[in-house]
Amino acid sequence: MCVYCGSSPGKSPAYGDAAVALAQELCARNIGLVYGGAAVGVMGTLADAVLEAGGEAIGVIPKSLAVKELAHDKLNELHVVASMHERKAMMEELADGFIALPGGWGTLEEVFEILTWAQLGFHDKPCGLLNTEGYYDQLLGFLENAFTQRFVNELYRPMLMQAESPAALLNQFATYRAPKVRKWMGEDDL
Repeated sequence: MCVYCGSSPGKSPAYGDAAVALAQELCARNIGLVYGGAAVGVMGTLADAVLEAGGEAIGVIPKSLAVKELAHDKLNELHVVASMHERKAMMEELADGFIALPGGWGTLEEVFEILTWAQLGFHDKPCGLLNTEGYYDQLLGFLENAFTQRFVNELYRPMLMQAESPAALLNQFATYRAPKVRKWMGEDDL
């Protein structure tokens, strides 16, 4: 499972707690972790918890961030790549699904890019938000408006799941079936 999350711990200890809970749930289901490769912030907490529970943790980090974000040196695998583009492509290839824990601009950019790839039919893997303490509530409200204003077709609504607990989100992932998408979008797709 690819998990996008912050290199900062955030303001609330609940974000680190959510990372630990997700790590434990992944390990209980024998699901490995693919993530951004850092040893700090929510990223580091997540990877440490997976490793502590005996799970597999694979990091992918650009060379330019390996020092800045302090690349995790105890992972099962660490891929140091040339660019952010290469990082995201490799993470997509290695993962069977995508979860966003609370994070900043990078987290949002990554989850929206992977959703765009799903909408374009480049993959049919599940995507979801772990909505810890309502972190994503306002974003979900914005997305409701995007559906209402017909900038995102209702057909694509199932492509982004959300839950407050890791177990609930992974249960949704287990039954996910990607909607049929066309690579060309016309006026009827709006």
